[in-house]
Amino acid sequence: MFILNRYLLRQFLQVFAVCFLSLTGLYIVIDAFGHLDHFSNYAEKSEKNVLGVMAQYYAYHSLAFFDGTSGVLAMVSALFTVTWLQRHQELTAVLAAGISKVRILRPLIFAAIAVSLLGVLNREVLIPIPGIRDELTRDTKDLGGDNARDLEARFDRHDVLIGGDKVVTAERRIVKPAFVLPPELSRYGKQLAAKNAYYVDANNDHPAGFVLSHVTSPDHMERMASLSVKDEPVIVTSHEAPWLGADDVFVASDLPFQVLAAGSQWRKYASMSELVSELRNPSTDLGADVRVAVHKRIVQPLTDCTLLMLGLPLMVSRRNRNIFLSISICLGVATAFTLLALCCQSLGSMSVLRPALAAWLPLLMFVPVAAALSDTLRT
Repeated sequence: MFILNRYLLRQFLQVFAVCFLSLTGLYIVIDAFGHLDHFSNYAEKSEKNVLGVMAQYYAYHSLAFFDGTSGVLAMVSALFTVTWLQRHQELTAVLAAGISKVRILRPLIFAAIAVSLLGVLNREVLIPIPGIRDELTRDTKDLGGDNARDLEARFDRHDVLIGGDKVVTAERRIVKPAFVLPPELSRYGKQLAAKNAYYVDANNDHPAGFVLSHVTSPDHMERMASLSVKDEPVIVTSHEAPWLGADDVFVASDLPFQVLAAGSQWRKYASMSELVSELRNPSTDLGADVRVAVHKRIVQPLTDCTLLMLGLPLMVSRRNRNIFLSISICLGVATAFTLLALCCQSLGSMSVLRPALAAWLPLLMFVPVAAALSDTLRT
């Protein structure tokens, strides 16, 4: 049995690697062909090798590609492994030895679960790393991060609405910032405006936050005292901070610059803990799509397992002798399940369905089907 397990796992991993590399290579060729001028222009401007620029860009984006395809590829790899056994009559020989179908397929099931867990690790730990997330939010028109992007205003924990005209990620700069202040910080005015705002990390002089350079509103901030919330300095003026310029103001904020610069894409590349933290923040009014995304993260491993258990019983069923017909039926069922999941998530994002129901409804409908199909594995 140990030899059989090794044989099946080796076939599974080979098919998975070939499928993933083939799809990734196809994606890279199509995408690179359409944006080759962007890569060459950036490489020429930065004096870098164009192949090195492309390799770095697609190395990061392959993580996002794996996140979107790992579940389907695990199912396809298991199906093709079973197909290989049937094609060479190996499945019949193993069954004739008195080994049950469940026992034969057990290593494939565990391998698919391991791929699903690897996807969770990639999605919740690797992608949310600030440097990786910053690379994933860049497109081919902004490879160096020095182009100005539109800024989506966001609240921090002090209820300060951090907004502005544009954001430049490479310089960690907000162009024409406009910070709307809560009532407890609006002693000098409801808004702080300046020409630029630069994000600075915490050090011995101050916590993390933004230095607003050349403040235009309110006037004469250099003469005013700093403002605090619960004895915690939030707005620090040059009158009390000699490390600031004469017309500079510092605003302490716990909002990471990478999250602010990512805009609406932060939801796609944020971890589930970050999404939940934002939902619990009373200052933010997030849409139903974020709640659907949280539930989707929870059910994703179950969704991958359901896809697998919908496909495997159909492949080893005695009623389907034609291998190509079996694969077509498996892919058809998987497509129907995926389309239903996407439809429910769209309805949940539009508040037609409750977020929890939108994420769990496909499982409620297809898990009984998978359980019924799995009875064929015991015969």
